[in-house]
Amino acid sequence: MKSQSFFIGTSPIAQALRRLVTTIANSNATVLITGESGTGKELLARSLHEQSDRAGGAFVPINCSAIPKELLESELFGHRKGSFTGAVADRIGRFELAHGGTIFLDEIGDMTLDMQVKLLRVLQERLIDPVGATRQVPIDVRVIAATHRDLEAEIQATRFREDLYYRLNVLPVVTPPLRERREDIPELLRFYAEHYKLGNNSAVRFSAEFLDALVNYPWPGNVRELCNLIDRFSTLYAGQVLDLRAIPANLLPKGLIPLQIELLERNGPAVAQSMTMPPEVLAEMQMASDQLVDQPEPQDNEVESIIMLAQGMPHLPPEGMSLKDRLAEIERNIIEQALERSQGNVSRTAKLLNLQRTTLIEKINKYELRTA
Repeated sequence: MKSQSFFIGTSPIAQALRRLVTTIANSNATVLITGESGTGKELLARSLHEQSDRAGGAFVPINCSAIPKELLESELFGHRKGSFTGAVADRIGRFELAHGGTIFLDEIGDMTLDMQVKLLRVLQERLIDPVGATRQVPIDVRVIAATHRDLEAEIQATRFREDLYYRLNVLPVVTPPLRERREDIPELLRFYAEHYKLGNNSAVRFSAEFLDALVNYPWPGNVRELCNLIDRFSTLYAGQVLDLRAIPANLLPKGLIPLQIELLERNGPAVAQSMTMPPEVLAEMQMASDQLVDQPEPQDNEVESIIMLAQGMPHLPPEGMSLKDRLAEIERNIIEQALERSQGNVSRTAKLLNLQRTTLIEKINKYELRTA
């Protein structure tokens, strides 16, 4: 999906963002994008890159909160063979990969203070020091950073360096929450319904009541939540007209359930003979729901609990096992299967696994998997 999809809409906010991106795209100045989670910060960063003179170079994203702090320096700046245990070959860092293009530092507010110092020096000198290298490497990159945190508050709490903030905040851009651009929601719904439609089916559509409910829903997950909801409906109700009263409550955002109950009490069940879900899908959903009821609440790691459940809770051998290694093996196998099904396409694989593309890339690198 093209990054310009973020700018769909005719609201004053959408129009202002389009004008701003056009104005600053060709600047080499650092951009700091702030906004709530799911508002499209990476899409905006990609659009800046694609409309710039650097579009022929690489756009290299990295999520600063997804990489252990011990490895972040190597990921950003690279390392030389033998520089530390496990460094069996030279590795080019993200800054060097982005030479001539753009590097996107997502969740910059989660970077540790010691890494902030090193990043500040790179921004000032445009030189990187790969771990274990004997000489510095010059870089030519445009830096775009993003965070959902209030960095000024982080500065007051001494968790973020003030000098780095001013170095990053040359061109500030704010991505607005979806609730502040409600007039764009119908157009966004149509766009993503068309994008996620299956095969030769027509795109899903909404009854007037349902559309009105979606426009007035506060969307705490913003555009990301809207995308996921349309993807869900397009899979389960391909080509159908959706009525709020006919959708199972567990498929709806929690904020819409009270309205659904009100509609049912006032108007009765929806007359929606055409809205059907395959019986086998309904059966699987019910089975999954029953299993979840019987399971204890997730503790420290919900993802690990889900993976173990999906594997049927394998029997623990008498000698025990390494839970960490077992989970890593399961995760690696699932990613391998998804890559194979997507013919190595990272974007389609990320969609299959419901992962952010940047997170998937980190895991592919971790397990040394092949992509297209």
